[in-house]
Amino acid sequence: MEPQFWLERWRTGQTAFHQSSVDQSLRRQWPTLGVSAGNRVFAPLCGKSLDLLWLRDQGLEVIGVELAAAAVEAFFSENGLPARRGAGRPFDVYDAPALRLLCGDFFALTSALLGRVDAVYDRAALISWAPALRDAYVEHLTKLMSRGTPMLLITLEYPQSQMAGPPFAVSGEEVARLYARQFDVREIARQDILPHEARLRAKGLTELFEVCYQLVRL
Repeated sequence: MEPQFWLERWRTGQTAFHQSSVDQSLRRQWPTLGVSAGNRVFAPLCGKSLDLLWLRDQGLEVIGVELAAAAVEAFFSENGLPARRGAGRPFDVYDAPALRLLCGDFFALTSALLGRVDAVYDRAALISWAPALRDAYVEHLTKLMSRGTPMLLITLEYPQSQMAGPPFAVSGEEVARLYARQFDVREIARQDILPHEARLRAKGLTELFEVCYQLVRL
């Protein structure tokens, strides 16, 4: 969606998309990437996800980028984490031990600003983009990754006609179209999560799968 959409969602507290616990697929599938303690993990469009803390607790250095300052500030305050804030352009930078959040436009991010990336975790970024914006997102993310860098990508599959999104449905065919030219793409898990999503059932969904992919930059 357009940036103003997400800024308004965070400003008005319309954040039902935020998970109140660590994603279970992250717990189960992250070890398949073979990422070592001390490595640096990048989480695009991270919001105030508790997944960031779980990754840090695995001995990793975590860096995320998020457009909404309200989300970044909520992340640190709700988790009782003191952070050093440095105002700047194009990003305000929030630093805590083994954790850095960049507040600003993802498309302004460069490899020089981001630094070394040993792995990528995308649970909320791809599914937040409307179809017309996905190619630009994937193209920019690819530029920030070096050859051999692994990524855990988590998507949702459901009948798009039953719900407008976000989060948007992203099929396996769409994942292949977006990534296969510059990544090795492998589906590693698929789970029916509709029984656990009363809010989305209430919107009319009749099926909902969470799908995990392991990608490696070629």
